[in-house]
Amino acid sequence: MKQQLQELLTQAIQALIDEGVLDSLPDTIRIDHSKDKSQGDFASNIAMVLSKQAKCAPKVLAEQIIEKLTQASEIEKIEIAGPGFINFFMSQGSNNQVLEDILSEADGFGLSEFGKGQRVLLEFVSANPTGPLHVGHGRGAAYGATVSNLLRAVGFEVDNEYYVNDAGRQMDILATSVYLRFCEVSIFPDNAYKGDYIIDIAKQLTNIKKHDIAQGVCKDEKNGGDKEKHIDGLIANCKEALGVDYKKVYKLAIDNILSGIKADLSEFGVDYQQWFSEQSLVDSGRSEKTVKSLQASGHIYEKDGALWFKTTDFGDDLDRVVVRENGMHTYFASDIAYHLEKFERGYDKIINIWGSDHHGYIARVKASVSALGHDADKLEILLVQFANLYRSGKKVAMSTRSGSFVKLEELRQEVGDDAARFFYILRKSEQHMDFDLDLAKSKTNENPVFYIQYAHARICSVLAKE
Repeated sequence: MKQQLQELLTQAIQALIDEGVLDSLPDTIRIDHSKDKSQGDFASNIAMVLSKQAKCAPKVLAEQIIEKLTQASEIEKIEIAGPGFINFFMSQGSNNQVLEDILSEADGFGLSEFGKGQRVLLEFVSANPTGPLHVGHGRGAAYGATVSNLLRAVGFEVDNEYYVNDAGRQMDILATSVYLRFCEVSIFPDNAYKGDYIIDIAKQLTNIKKHDIAQGVCKDEKNGGDKEKHIDGLIANCKEALGVDYKKVYKLAIDNILSGIKADLSEFGVDYQQWFSEQSLVDSGRSEKTVKSLQASGHIYEKDGALWFKTTDFGDDLDRVVVRENGMHTYFASDIAYHLEKFERGYDKIINIWGSDHHGYIARVKASVSALGHDADKLEILLVQFANLYRSGKKVAMSTRSGSFVKLEELRQEVGDDAARFFYILRKSEQHMDFDLDLAKSKTNENPVFYIQYAHARICSVLAKE
């Protein structure tokens, strides 16, 4: 119906152009649903948009537009409101037609081929595989799946992708945490992963020797030392003591957690076509090759023993380190290589859904895309605010490192998949969200899901009597 009204307004405006009242058609003609039914079903501000061009008051132009509108049986009446809004009151027959369309088109209602022939890569969630998904990850999962479904509904070919951060220091902390639990140490490091899931993984280790990897390591923070240096010392000792067995611990930890993440998301109705490994960028040498390519093109310089990418040349506020003084590549270096790989796959559009805390990361990633000779406008980054969980009126703490969190799996079991997804996308992704667990489970008029469930029950009752 909105499209039909736009076509009618376009014809009316063209008639005024032919008479010399207006000079040109606008880029878009906005049609909005009226918030107050007393003001009609739809409203347009087109008279106010074009009044300057017409050199008259918006109300005067609105009257001229209405005079040129072709009569349509779907429109019962048209009124001018406020400073010049054109309000459309639709006939009952037009409303009935929508119902007939829904019944005749069934599952195809609302679908289109707008994006036909265009390929989209949508990356979302991509939480580090250092622990199970918690309720904070659920919002990004629900939002990403919804964006994917909407794009497919209008004809786009969409590939959902999860970027698995299975390389780097966090994974070493995870593996070392598992080994320490296996060794049943009495004092656990401040900076290790402490959740019960670490103990569960450690129980699966077999044919591995126990070593005291704390020898020669600096004091932990609780003993007046440095927790970062302490955990790094433990990691180094763990690798040296275990040798080739270290990879067994490392792989067991990641495989356990990643399999849980995959199962959790699948049961939540979130499916991925691709799981991309960060480690593959290291193993293939792509990360190193990408840095060398940027060096050769003059986008990287050396300073204080480290390699810096001149992202300020592309609008970033600071230059960024890609290789540290110790020769280790930063996460940013892997991200550059990953996005280059994405563009080389030939997608028409690349969309990343990130947590709002990654806002400052957008400029540097787009800078790397431009520096590598690709169109940064093809990359769109959507941000999702974190979700806070409340139980019995109290905020539930969330920390994967400390092991204090509510798993997404627990939330799904307690609330239900459909209700959880509904609550997650109830507000705009960029808006702050408090997930009230008690409200989501309540069977009262205060729970918005209750109305949907009630409507569904009534519809099923009507259909059963046909």
